[in-house]
Amino acid sequence: MTFIGEIASLFTSLCWSLSAIGFSLAGRQVSSQVINRVRVTLAFTALLLINWIFYGQPIPFYAGGERWFWLTLSGIVGLAIGDAFLFRCYQLVGPRIGLLLLSLAPVFGTAIAWLFFGETLTALQFAGILVTLGGIGWVVLTRPALQAGEVHVKLSAQGVLFGILAALGQAGGLVLSKQGMVGDFPPFAGTLIRMTAAILSLWGMAFFQKQVGNTFTAVRKYPTALGWVAFGATFGPVIGVSASLLAIQHAEIGVASTLMALPPVFMLPVSYFVFKERFGWQATAGTLLAIAGVALLFLK
Repeated sequence: MTFIGEIASLFTSLCWSLSAIGFSLAGRQVSSQVINRVRVTLAFTALLLINWIFYGQPIPFYAGGERWFWLTLSGIVGLAIGDAFLFRCYQLVGPRIGLLLLSLAPVFGTAIAWLFFGETLTALQFAGILVTLGGIGWVVLTRPALQAGEVHVKLSAQGVLFGILAALGQAGGLVLSKQGMVGDFPPFAGTLIRMTAAILSLWGMAFFQKQVGNTFTAVRKYPTALGWVAFGATFGPVIGVSASLLAIQHAEIGVASTLMALPPVFMLPVSYFVFKERFGWQATAGTLLAIAGVALLFLK
């Protein structure tokens, strides 16, 4: 199918926008740590069923040791560590700003490729980095216009930092996934391997921190939050992440990353109508400038 990678990348952006809504609404009732543990558990269960139905094996042991290594590492970096920062960022600065900061991932991906794979940057790519950072800075500095219902949303330095770390985690996870998805390997199987690493990491950490009981208590106390986490998990780690693996299989990482960085644009009308945020033309222009910079970064 022509442009399957590009179409999958656009679909990934849409899925991640929807998942951001679910996780943000859940974050009003439970902590980001609870959200992260529950969403990987729900996603892992769903992926087991999907792999069993479509490939005849719940867990893809046929993948081989090398593929398991890269995808496991990718799951730890991208899904366990990176998303933990992302969900905390959502709680502190909201989904629109969180997704905007996440659009730095292609920039970090370029840097990682340069450092570890020797890929050089052109003057045009450096210009793309500057434009992207300028657009993000424009929006971050537009503080007074952000609202959510009757509560004024204040941008915190911690929230911005967590958003940047989330972008770094996603970039690292995507580069590692590319190594593990070489060939015609099923995306749902690759996602399950990544999710296996994430669920073991997150619940292992919860066990040592004695947070397992608190997680189940929070789920029982706030069933509405569980519903929103399930919504986010469906469109995020199940469908969205699988679509992203399909995208990097059939398109260059640069092209795929650029199209996956579109959620901030999708989130503008959502933030306005769903979260009642009010932002001026500066926020809109800054968002569009950031996305234009990401696109400029990967022009050949």
